[in-house]
Amino acid sequence: MDKKQESLTSSEGQKVMETKSPMNPEYVRQRRLIHVVKDNIIALLLVILVIFVGITQKNFFSFANLINTVSNLTPRFIIALGVSGCLIIRGTDLSAGRAVGLAGVVACTLLQRNDYGDKFFGANFAAPETWWYVLGIALFVVFLSMCFGLADGLIIANLKVPPFLATLGMQTVIYGIARVYSNAKPIGGLRSDYTSIATAPIFQVGTFNFKWLFLFAIIGGFIFWFLYNKTRYGKYMYAIGGNENAAEVSGVNVKSSIIRIYMLAGAMYGLAGFLLAAKSGGASVNLGQGYELEAIAACTIGGVSTGGGVGKVSGILLGVLVFELLKTSMQYLGINSDWQQIVQGAVIIIAVAFDVRKYLKRN
Repeated sequence: MDKKQESLTSSEGQKVMETKSPMNPEYVRQRRLIHVVKDNIIALLLVILVIFVGITQKNFFSFANLINTVSNLTPRFIIALGVSGCLIIRGTDLSAGRAVGLAGVVACTLLQRNDYGDKFFGANFAAPETWWYVLGIALFVVFLSMCFGLADGLIIANLKVPPFLATLGMQTVIYGIARVYSNAKPIGGLRSDYTSIATAPIFQVGTFNFKWLFLFAIIGGFIFWFLYNKTRYGKYMYAIGGNENAAEVSGVNVKSSIIRIYMLAGAMYGLAGFLLAAKSGGASVNLGQGYELEAIAACTIGGVSTGGGVGKVSGILLGVLVFELLKTSMQYLGINSDWQQIVQGAVIIIAVAFDVRKYLKRN
């Protein structure tokens, strides 16, 4: 090889090295794009599916379908907010769905119409026909669910029971309590001032009705964003998820933080159950069944890591929206409900598997 060829080869090699240099802005942007695609591959595939269904199926992108999707999304977003804190500290909460069901059943038994023929507490029970009574029941079921969250937190923080097992056991306990309390009977005949919380609009713009249900989701999202980004609660939560031992050494009260996180999660399940029962016009012990898995999947799709220490409220909302649109897409495509369950289960497994791979890569 002569000097001219050596010079040319050296020059080409130098150009390749400069192109792939971390100091090259274009190379950095390309690498970031690749990482974004890899980290959100499930969400991107589901978005492609939604676009395909929107193009091929009439009325999928209609305003009515959008409002229906948002209405279904709202209670699930509230549940996912509760679950997210548990995931960020490397825990989980499998009792979420049953807590939602118990809250809904209790609320319905106390908020039936006074003239309803099959009242749970009998004809002699006459509840006050006032808004403050409805508010009181809402606070009661939130408090009730918070107590189960407290129990989960105490068991996990003090007894060192793995979150999976602790919340799996609590799931069965809550379900049993709901069955005993309601005699496993569906509860209906709800008061209009209760159901209107989920159906009545605050204001109307054209054909769009901004419901009270939407307001609860917006307020919940803002509160969690503030907690996660602007308070010690969030700072300690991310520290525990990143490295629990290091957080404890640095002065974080790990036990107290874990208990508070599970208590807040329980409160969100109670609120979701209260709203979901109002939206459905009734409740049974199976209300909310499986919602904990949907919430976990939505969180992982939205970037909340089961490996701990990572998660944003905006990502949670995106994950819930994408998962809800997946279900709506399958309905528009006419897929059998049994197959829909199979697909949803597969998405949950794949989403968690991808998240675990990301966690292993980081470590």
